[in-house]
Amino acid sequence: MKKFRFQLETLLKVTRMQKDKAEVAFAEVSRRLEQERQQLHQYLEEMQQGHRDYEGLIAARRMTVGTLMTYNSFFDWKRRQIEAQQEQIVRTRAEQQKRLRELMEVMNELKSIEQLKEKRRREYIDEMLAEEQKTLDEIGISLYVRKK
Repeated sequence: MKKFRFQLETLLKVTRMQKDKAEVAFAEVSRRLEQERQQLHQYLEEMQQGHRDYEGLIAARRMTVGTLMTYNSFFDWKRRQIEAQQEQIVRTRAEQQKRLRELMEVMNELKSIEQLKEKRRREYIDEMLAEEQKTLDEIGISLYVRKK
C-alpha cells in the first residue's frame, strides 16, 4: 500500500511559516502599543503632579514671575509630549490593525490548504479501501471458483 503524499505540502509549510511570522509581527506591534500607552499614562501623571505642585505654591503664596514662567513652560512642554504620544498611539493602533488583517488573511489561507489536505487524505483512504475491497472480492471469487 502506497503512503499518502500531499502534493501541496511545500505550500502548506510556507504558509505555516508566514502565519508564524505574521503572529510575531502582530505580537510585536501589540507590545509596542502597550508601551506607548504606558508612556502616555506616565506623561499624564507628570502633568497632574505638576498641577498639584503649582496649586501648592499658589496656596503657600510663594509664586514669583520666574516660577510662573517655569510652570507655564513645563505645562506647554508636557501638553506637546502628550499630543505627540497620542498621535503615536493612533499610528501604532493603525499598524496593529494592519498586522491583524495580514494575520487573518494568512490564517484563512492556511485553513483552506489544511482543509484541502484533509479532503485529499480522505479521498486517498477511500481509494485504498476500495482497492483493498476489490482485491478481497477477487480473492473471494477465485476461492469460490476453485471450490466448484
